[in-house]
Amino acid sequence: MSRLVHPIEVESYRILRERVDLSHLPPLSRTVTERVVHASADLAYVDDLVCDEAALESGLAALRAGVPVVTDVAMVAAGITRSGLELVCPVAEPAAAELGRSAGITRSAAAVRIALDRVGPGAVWVVGCAPTALVELLTLDAAPALVVGLPVGFVGAAESKAALRASGLPAVSNVGEKGGSAVAAAALNALLYVEEKS
Repeated sequence: MSRLVHPIEVESYRILRERVDLSHLPPLSRTVTERVVHASADLAYVDDLVCDEAALESGLAALRAGVPVVTDVAMVAAGITRSGLELVCPVAEPAAAELGRSAGITRSAAAVRIALDRVGPGAVWVVGCAPTALVELLTLDAAPALVVGLPVGFVGAAESKAALRASGLPAVSNVGEKGGSAVAAAALNALLYVEEKS
């Protein structure tokens, strides 16, 4: 069943496209960029977002194949609007707090370890809040199909995203400190909506 698009969203996209021309971008990069700008009302993402078309294609293929989607926080999971996905987000589980304490890492980083044990390689990872979750993911052999790395914050966010881009993993990120749960969910939703159209 295709998604019902509300007239407000249609008008929002009309205004967005009136203000900025993204027709030079490849199709999936354009779709993700527009969705992120639409979700944030922040045109600066046009120049700040780093998309790789091949990475987006592999992420889309993985979503079509039904791979799990791991999120760093419940707010990201709540923003993903498609039902039927296997969403994994163990950050609020007691085991994440226990592992974090015993390993001397943040609960977000511990949750990444727990999630990887559950989903194995090839998942799509969406990080919108915790830079430490993204850094932890980069230390593990997760072999992700795609990493949406858009954590927000003044401590470690820009650095974690730079490390993601340097890792060579298939990814979407941005250059600066901004990001967040809504933006990360929007980037993933862009791919899910493309999947619904095909």
